[in-house]
Amino acid sequence: MTSFRFSISLNKYKKMKLLKTGIVIKCLFTAIIFLSAFCFRSEAQNGLKASVVERPNTNVVNSYYVSNKKPLEPLALIKFPVGSIKPEGWIVKYLELQRDGLTGKLGEISAWLEKKNNAWFSGTGQGDHGWEEVPYWLKGYGDMGYILNDKSIIDETKLWLEKVFQSQRSDGFFGPGEVVRNNENQIIKIPDLWPNMIMLWCLQSYYEYSNDARVIPFMTKYFHWQSTVPDSILLKTYWENSRGGDNLYSIYWLYDHTGEKSLLDLGTKIYKNTADWDQNNKLPNWHNVNIAQCFREPATYYMQNKDSSLLQATYNDFHLVRNIYGQVPGGMFGADENARKGYTDPRQAVETCGMVEQMASDEILSGITGDPMWADNCEDVAFNTYPAAVMPDFRGLRYLTAPNMVISDDKNHSPGIENAGPFLTMNPFSSRCCQHNHSQGWPYYEEHLWMATPDNGIAAIMYNSSELTAKVGDNKGKTVTLKQTTHYPFDQNIRIEVNTSSPVSFPLYLRVPRWCDGAEVKINGNRVDVKATASSYIRLENKWKKGDVIELTLPMRLALRLWTENKNSVSVNYGPLTFSLKIDEYYQKVDSKASAIGDSKWQPDADQSKWPAYNIYPASMWNYGLYLNDKSLADQFEIIKKPWPESNFPFDQKEVPVMLKAKGKLIPQWTLDKYELCGILPESPVSVHTEAQTIDLIPMGAARLRISAFPVVK
Repeated sequence: MTSFRFSISLNKYKKMKLLKTGIVIKCLFTAIIFLSAFCFRSEAQNGLKASVVERPNTNVVNSYYVSNKKPLEPLALIKFPVGSIKPEGWIVKYLELQRDGLTGKLGEISAWLEKKNNAWFSGTGQGDHGWEEVPYWLKGYGDMGYILNDKSIIDETKLWLEKVFQSQRSDGFFGPGEVVRNNENQIIKIPDLWPNMIMLWCLQSYYEYSNDARVIPFMTKYFHWQSTVPDSILLKTYWENSRGGDNLYSIYWLYDHTGEKSLLDLGTKIYKNTADWDQNNKLPNWHNVNIAQCFREPATYYMQNKDSSLLQATYNDFHLVRNIYGQVPGGMFGADENARKGYTDPRQAVETCGMVEQMASDEILSGITGDPMWADNCEDVAFNTYPAAVMPDFRGLRYLTAPNMVISDDKNHSPGIENAGPFLTMNPFSSRCCQHNHSQGWPYYEEHLWMATPDNGIAAIMYNSSELTAKVGDNKGKTVTLKQTTHYPFDQNIRIEVNTSSPVSFPLYLRVPRWCDGAEVKINGNRVDVKATASSYIRLENKWKKGDVIELTLPMRLALRLWTENKNSVSVNYGPLTFSLKIDEYYQKVDSKASAIGDSKWQPDADQSKWPAYNIYPASMWNYGLYLNDKSLADQFEIIKKPWPESNFPFDQKEVPVMLKAKGKLIPQWTLDKYELCGILPESPVSVHTEAQTIDLIPMGAARLRISAFPVVK
């Protein structure tokens, strides 16, 4: 504001051709300095304290929101109850597309969600189908309904949950029942806890939304039963053994609501019988979804055990898989369904299930640790990897998506990818798991945009247009509303407006991403004197009043990431966005039943014609390398800003609000391989004799065909 006023005034004096401009300017500067000092003194008098912190203070306890009870390690950040955050901007558009697309309509078309003879809907646990599919879908479907305040979705969710309540046996067990396993030539029944683990999360969200008094005793009775299960048969099947951390997280959720000490004994029992995710430089299995979901298990148990090596084990697991299979842009790793030695090229893919589970892990770990890196990674996946795994209308998805992907069809590309079958086509029936589990991605992301802090404050964790209503401050506290307006991650500016019935003191934390240098904050137009550092929080403690406006600027700059372990390839970033080559995409409509994975099933009366599948083929050249020189990136890349799309949907190739122009050269020897996949990256720098051309780069999340890890050409 002051520099703008100065320039206007100076121009005015120039036009008047004053002879004593030096004296005038000196006086003007003096006035500006005085006014600025007055503004900062006024802020200080009003109680503003600005600082930069690595983590929120956990030596105090939030007065209004359920956090970890002693002796559990305190949470650094606390999730608000579902419904506290109202989505706006592009995230509400995404949720509406989910509602009107696959997530909202699955109950009408998926055989796994058919109510007739469904073990989840029978109320007794009996039926010929009913495993993970129902709770996978309900986990996101219900939360989407609560967030959008959609009565029909909420009513349908309650219908399923009523049957879950009815299914609880006298001993406490609930759900579809037991599995039969051959153990040393003996047929024995083993309780399968895995689908119940997911359903517990559905119940927790429902409780946050409704305060239904049945949830707490229901879960209590179930966990009492778990404590009686002999270790010899507890968590012995593959999925439940890998994913025991999800069960553990729900145990702690219930403990935080009841304080029942026996739950901590059960926590130790579950941890001891879960697969060992805290080994040095080793994982119990290399299934991509297990990794994305289960690597957080040691950190979860750390809250009870308080052994810092457990917390470190989670960080070690995260980095281990990325050091071996994650030398790629987009926040994920190339495991296909199961990671294999020697298959590390960016053409290796990850399940859509893996993406949404990684985002959920990042969100949970943000709460446990307060470490900004988890929000960074969540945004990386959410903005760059996940959107391209789903059709723009959200009526189909892809089982596997890779950073370098130039064909997306229903052919069998094995063993180039680990999965044998039509795993690359966009199909409403991509699989039993991803088809249903995708639903949690955007609802859970939306629920973690803001989080409560132990000192009765609020933290902006991930940035998106939204409105939060929360209780803050000391003593009896006050309810405030914070309205965030932004086009982030396509724009660097974030505006937060405070609405409160009367002034209230509380701290507001603003996350500074790891990619950001020089973040700036203004309050009511006045710059706050704080030197923000990357991977930290700007803490603003103030007596806030109605109409106060906080403006956060996160300067976005061009950057290159070098992937030395993947042939010295590079990726291009602008702020949190990774950019991909713009490949013209040809969509071929195909029969969704004929092109579906074998375990996909329709309801008998579903109209399949309304749910087509699509193969996507390149309609332009894709085998470009980046042609770079010693000049600054600003001189080598042109940033093109476009109007915000009228559709409010920025993850479409035709409507992206920002793109880059760069120089590239065709690499003739880089072609499709014998499996009809994008060929393995050539070693950079690549010597070619083709002419340099201008190429367009678009955000990775809008590129359903893409080259995101580029060879460098000379």
